[in-house]
Amino acid sequence: MTTVHRVYNFSAGPAMLPVSVLEQVQRDLLALPGVGMSILEISHRSKAFESILEQAEADIRTLADIPSNYKVLFLQGGASLQFSMVPMNLLTDSRTADYIDAGSWSEKAIKEARRVGSVNIAASTKAENYSRLPRQDELKLTPGAAYVHMTSNNTIEGTEYATLPDVGDVPLVSDTSSDMFSKPIDVRRHALIYAGAQKNMGPAGVTVVIIRDDLLSRSSKTLPTMLNYAVHAENRSLYNTPPAFAVYTLGLVMKWLIAEGGLRTMAAVNARKASRLYAEIDRTGFFRGTAHADCRSLMNVTFRLRTEELEKQFIGQSQDAGLDGLKGHRSVGGMRASIYNAFPEAGVEALVQFMREFERTHG
Repeated sequence: MTTVHRVYNFSAGPAMLPVSVLEQVQRDLLALPGVGMSILEISHRSKAFESILEQAEADIRTLADIPSNYKVLFLQGGASLQFSMVPMNLLTDSRTADYIDAGSWSEKAIKEARRVGSVNIAASTKAENYSRLPRQDELKLTPGAAYVHMTSNNTIEGTEYATLPDVGDVPLVSDTSSDMFSKPIDVRRHALIYAGAQKNMGPAGVTVVIIRDDLLSRSSKTLPTMLNYAVHAENRSLYNTPPAFAVYTLGLVMKWLIAEGGLRTMAAVNARKASRLYAEIDRTGFFRGTAHADCRSLMNVTFRLRTEELEKQFIGQSQDAGLDGLKGHRSVGGMRASIYNAFPEAGVEALVQFMREFERTHG
């Protein structure tokens, strides 16, 4: 039997999945128990797959305490498609949508929304290289806006909201792709939540959308069918062939989260992992965190060294040490350690020890 060696994957996504989930996928890949065929072959119209889909939704509802007046949709196209679907469905009646510009992905969402209708930048920290989140007193909100859009965690810049902005009675829309289910989420404070699965919830290929029922009436019948939230809700995410394997694996991750103790337990573990890593970054000044301390992400820890050449050495040597994916996003450089739900504490400790040795030999 060949021994499998797994490196620590610090990639921003697709990211690490729980080993127990991977083992179950491996065991059942040839034939699902009681079905006799692989999840890769199963019909999306079969009772077996409908059961998988329904259970995944039920577990999501349990984890996030989702009220009955919200629909849970399993869509495709990633968060990037949601940048277009949100305004196409919600930016109606010649109104304006407010966008909080707090990172590179917010910027992309704004670009797509402007193709559809009027957009107001409620606040922006672009001039500060998105090193912090806008403060509540900086928000310039439009009275009667169609919605307010935010990005809860910025994977590239390493910032994350600890508390939601106050937007009054205007529907709040949140891209939670990189911190969804890493901590409790107050669904009732949102009108629509969307997240690509490939960071905290499963493999690439499925996007979860949680939308309040009253917003579905905004979806015009003139929209292309596949871009219409109301159509997907009416058809229970089965209007077309869904990404069956991704939904199945996401369902296994939901069961894993529940078994681990739920979102409060995840929040405590994630805070512990991030605190350990930030403490090392701040210990001597050899490493420099790039996000303001009060805005630091628990999911994506960004930091730099004094020269790009030293950073290049750090990244190369860390790969040799079995620490993969630490190179920062191409738009900002530096280093980034993504430590999502399934990333083990032992991996954080391995990185800390590597950082100390690197500082000893290069400091």
